[in-house]
Amino acid sequence: MPDEPNPIEVPINGVLDLHTFRPNELGELLPEYIEACLEKEITSLRIIHGKGTGALRRGVHALLDRNPHVVSYGLATDKSSWGATLVEIKRDANK
Repeated sequence: MPDEPNPIEVPINGVLDLHTFRPNELGELLPEYIEACLEKEITSLRIIHGKGTGALRRGVHALLDRNPHVVSYGLATDKSSWGATLVEIKRDANK
């Protein structure tokens, strides 16, 4: 059995940098991160997905579309960081 890598410690501070994760980890990571932020009463998130081809951004947005806690999201508009998505969440999942 191959050794599994040590889990990456993710600070729960409203900023999630996806550069250290594989795309197939997003389906579990993003919903868990949103739940952890809600537990700390953090409702404004910045998800850093990078610019690249846009595949990771599209994957993030698809997951956000399905998450009942997401109120709104959009690309960061400051000049240097359109490789990030800003997200507003709320505890009440009944929009």
